[in-house]
Amino acid sequence: MNTPIRSSDGTQISRFAFGTMQFGGKADASQSQEMFEACLEAGVTHFDTAHVYTDGKSEEILGQLAAPHRERLVIATKASYTGGAGTDNLRTQFDISRKRLGMDHVDILYLHRFDPNVELSETIDTFAAMKSDGLISYVGLSNFAAWQVMKAVALAQARGISIDILQPMYSLVKRQVEVEILPMAADQGILVAPYSPLGSGLLTGKYSAGDEVGRLATDKRYAARYGQDWMHNAAKDLADIGAELGVHPATLAVAWAAKHATHPTPILSARTVDQLAPSLAAVDYQMTDEVYARLSALTPTPPPATDRLEEA
Repeated sequence: MNTPIRSSDGTQISRFAFGTMQFGGKADASQSQEMFEACLEAGVTHFDTAHVYTDGKSEEILGQLAAPHRERLVIATKASYTGGAGTDNLRTQFDISRKRLGMDHVDILYLHRFDPNVELSETIDTFAAMKSDGLISYVGLSNFAAWQVMKAVALAQARGISIDILQPMYSLVKRQVEVEILPMAADQGILVAPYSPLGSGLLTGKYSAGDEVGRLATDKRYAARYGQDWMHNAAKDLADIGAELGVHPATLAVAWAAKHATHPTPILSARTVDQLAPSLAAVDYQMTDEVYARLSALTPTPPPATDRLEEA
């Protein structure tokens, strides 16, 4: 079992995280600060960014905002989404990220995605060296399949370190991680911090209301990712249940992702503090087992890894 993730002053990682992908992009410096402060007020102390977000502005803005609170925050960034997972690229990107953040040490460094063209042992060697040098405290993996994670776990153990946190996609309309990722992580003592609990905005209900501004309406990749009719039907049904319960569908969607038995810590994100508010409300929302089951029934439960449905 891995050691729980904590900030440098010993504060345990918060139950929810905030992703700063919009900082310096669709969220300007003022809007970014408003969201950052709202998160702190709600008890969020885990903030996530990446080398590739908004050409570095995300890291720069986050670093400036985090500086007065640094000791009690858990800051995560990601490297090697571009350029490969080799040592030189990983170190170069991380050095740039640390300069942008204004931090010699970053709590969590993720490998942003699996690289089939680089031996994973080389990447894990690099993480081990960074940890030994005091540059990072925790090792993370993003967008990995379960077999890739377990390969990394074995390599890490042989080097005296651990894989501490995973970042997969997870929402009411993207449930594949329930098959192997979540149970594997629970078994290995790895924290899961899933991204896109709102299905890139689909589960907020705005698209059924005719919103033509959001990502699903303007980005072909996201439109394809969430383009199936049953996903949009589930989003509409979620909005109807929210109206019945008097709870914003975004609050329900985020709370649903957090309630899985393995206790993942969803990453929230938004462009403005007003847009963020329903997601942040999930911090205090107490979802009952009955509501959880009702929401779960809106989308297909993926079959077990063995595909023996009688064992599910």
